[in-house]
Amino acid sequence: MKKFEEIIKTAQVKGPKTIAVAVAQDLEVLLAVKNAKELGIADAILVGDSAAIRRIAQENQLAIESFRLVDVKDNVEACRTAVKLVAEDEAQVVMKGLIDTSVLLKAVLDKEFGLRTENVLSHVAVADVGDYDRLFYISDAAMNIAPDLADKKQIIENVVRVANALGNANPKVACVCAVEKVNPKMQATLDATELVKMNQAGELTGCVVAGPFALDNAVSIEAAKHKGITDPVAGNADILLMPSIEAGNMLYKSIVFFAKGKIAGIVVGAKAPIVLTSRADSDIAKLNSIAIGILLASKNEAV
Repeated sequence: MKKFEEIIKTAQVKGPKTIAVAVAQDLEVLLAVKNAKELGIADAILVGDSAAIRRIAQENQLAIESFRLVDVKDNVEACRTAVKLVAEDEAQVVMKGLIDTSVLLKAVLDKEFGLRTENVLSHVAVADVGDYDRLFYISDAAMNIAPDLADKKQIIENVVRVANALGNANPKVACVCAVEKVNPKMQATLDATELVKMNQAGELTGCVVAGPFALDNAVSIEAAKHKGITDPVAGNADILLMPSIEAGNMLYKSIVFFAKGKIAGIVVGAKAPIVLTSRADSDIAKLNSIAIGILLASKNEAV
C-alpha cells in the first residue's frame, strides 16, 4: 500500500473490529471513531467521563448514540478499563484518548491483563509524504528514548510487522544517523553496522537492513548517487530506524507541520495494537491510525 486511501479501503474489507478508547472525552478522537464507524472500519467502546463525552458530542453535533459508553471518571482507571476490554476480547485495539502516553502504557504493561509480551514496545509512525511513491515507516518517535543495539533489533522487527500488515513483504530498512560513514564516536553508526551484520547472518529477517545512512541518502536516490553510495537500499528506504527519540519525534512533527504530510501512529510489541498519536494530531491522522490498527488486529487473528 502506497497511500492512506489504500489503507482505508483495505481496512473496510478487513473490518470492522472494536476499539477500546481510553479517556475518550476529546473532540478529535470522537470525530475519528465516528468516521471509522461510518466507513465500516471499526466500532468503538468509549471509556471515560461519559458526561464530558456527551457534552463534546452535543456541542459539535456528533452522533455517538451507537457507541457503548463506559463511565469511568478517573483517568488511570479509564486506561485500565480500556485495556481490560481488549484482554477480555470485547475489543481488539486499544486507542489513546486525552491522556498521557505513559499512563496508558502502564496499564498495557500490567501483568494482570496479559497484553505484555517479551518484546520491546515501540512506536511506529507511518507517513505519506509529497510525491514519494511509497509510505515511510519511522521508529521510534514516542517511546524508546535511547535504544541500544538489542532494542533496535526488536524495534526493526516491530516495524516490519506493520509494513507486512500494509502489504510490504520485504521492506528496506535504513539505519539513519547524522552521517553515512562509521564513526567510532557516534554509537548510532556502530549500531547500524551490527544490525546489517545481523541481517546478513539471518538473525534479523523479513527485511533488508543497510546503513549507516544520513537521512538524505536514505530517501533520495539523487543524494545517494551524489555521495557515491551504491547500496540498493540507499534512496529507496521504506523503514527509517531513527537513532533516538529526539530524532524520531522531530522527523515526525516536521512531516506534519513543515511538509504537510499525512501521518499515523501505532504502538506495537504488545498482544494487541495500540493506536497512539500526538494529542495535537488531527482527527484524520487518528482515523488513519485506527485503520492501521484494524489491519494489524486482522493480521494477529490470522496467525
